[in-house]
Amino acid sequence: MVILDLVERMGALPVGATAEVPLGAGEAELVERWCARTGNELVEIGRGVAVVRRGRPPDPVADLPADRRPGARLWLYTNFDCNLACDYCCSRSSPRTARRALGLDRVRRIMAEAEGVTEVFLTGGEPFLLPDLDEIVRACTDRFHTTLLTNGMLFRGHRLNMLRAMPRDRLALQISLDSPTPDRHDRHRGKGSWDRAMAGIRTALDEGFRVRVAATIAPGEDTDAEAFHACLDGLGIAVQDRVVRPVARRGSAEEGVALTVETLVPEVTVTAEGVYWHPVGADHLDQLVTREIFPLSAAIEEVRRRFAEYRRGAMEAAASFPCA
Repeated sequence: MVILDLVERMGALPVGATAEVPLGAGEAELVERWCARTGNELVEIGRGVAVVRRGRPPDPVADLPADRRPGARLWLYTNFDCNLACDYCCSRSSPRTARRALGLDRVRRIMAEAEGVTEVFLTGGEPFLLPDLDEIVRACTDRFHTTLLTNGMLFRGHRLNMLRAMPRDRLALQISLDSPTPDRHDRHRGKGSWDRAMAGIRTALDEGFRVRVAATIAPGEDTDAEAFHACLDGLGIAVQDRVVRPVARRGSAEEGVALTVETLVPEVTVTAEGVYWHPVGADHLDQLVTREIFPLSAAIEEVRRRFAEYRRGAMEAAASFPCA
């Protein structure tokens, strides 16, 4: 009788919709086998009923490019202290922020366990404040293409020597530059920071590094796109190495784009405190996935599971609420 009930109920449903079917003694296994044979999905069994979905849900990550699927990009917060105190910093970094360094030993272990990762990003804080940054970079570039985010202001003395010791073939430097002239950049990052960032970009290029430039645009500000791209043309920055993004309403920023785990495609992020959903939320408890960094595969799998759950929930909500 339960099979006849399933056939009748499923036949009346659109693909993706669910129905509850009452269960008798010993019928749970029968329903499970029927779903497996017919291409329907057994959602759950409990309280004397089986919830069955007609058809199987689409893969929630199938429409994402391979390099954007959860677990492909891995972000490491090497530290949280910084020589600047930008007024929209999502991680609340400044010269007064505690270092909270991830450390070389943990970075090496993370690299050893980073199966399925295709690219690593090192960020902070300002990573060039760390005395062993060159070893951290090498631990990453030995396995993956790596992008190192920096404000580009510290390329002098022993830090310049540390930069020169880094590999060129699997490393890109992403340097922050918010505007083609000093006014807007310095307003958010501090007087004189634009001149020093420009000098840092030129130094990195002269040393043979691939350089990406990232601009952060505050709410209500004009991007002045034409002048900005002309500036980058003059520096010799390739078009594909230019990033322009809005401020996220996180950390020190009181205005900007509101970002949540439900609205962000996750980019697994590791700090000294644990694993987070996305680098923009790596100093916020609402984006904490787990305090346990290791085994890294378990943390990545949990991110994938939650993302699939959010995407399926959104698909089901959209399918069940037509207005006409």
